[in-house]
Amino acid sequence: MPTILLTGFEPFGGEAVNPSWEAVRRLDGWECRGHRVAARLMPCVFGASLDALDRAVAETDPVALLGVGQAQSRAELSLERVAVNLDDARIPDTAGNRPVDAPVVAGGPAAYFASLPVKAIAAALRDAGIPAGLSHSAGSFVCNHLFYGACHLRAVRRPALRVGFLHIPLAPEQAVRHPGVPSMAIEQVVAGLRIAVETILTTAEDRHEPAGTLE
Repeated sequence: MPTILLTGFEPFGGEAVNPSWEAVRRLDGWECRGHRVAARLMPCVFGASLDALDRAVAETDPVALLGVGQAQSRAELSLERVAVNLDDARIPDTAGNRPVDAPVVAGGPAAYFASLPVKAIAAALRDAGIPAGLSHSAGSFVCNHLFYGACHLRAVRRPALRVGFLHIPLAPEQAVRHPGVPSMAIEQVVAGLRIAVETILTTAEDRHEPAGTLE
């Protein structure tokens, strides 16, 4: 059965949980329109996250990949449109790395666009009553690092793989320690991820693509 790969991150920045992984792992094994979701945990570490992504792609051979990460400033599910070739960390990753003005991939393009139907996903989420929108910056921390790495993997090795990234708000149990910061229940994020997967596959069907392919 063709696979949709969802990735989430380990906790970082002193947090005990990361809602990206808490949401993604709940969909591991879920079947939708003849495809199965595989969830994989990524380290919040520059470099090591791309190694883990390579292993996950090799293991699951996905037709689509949606990375998920938390962003404290986001008040909605944010579909990222652009991954930039820049690592510039405001805080260290969980291994203590803090690159400044470094490329994700030396000699790689300055940026890649997402290849998933981000506008359709955002619209479907809003139609379902879930706050969602498009974002033109995934930042320059490990989320963007993974997003760019996934796009580069598609460009050089897996042209049929469609790639995207979703930033989500903090979970309520995190937000109580950050007064004024928005949050979203993990259950709502899970519902949003189901809609995202369904939209990815419905979009492929509308384009009359064979089962198991998204290009």
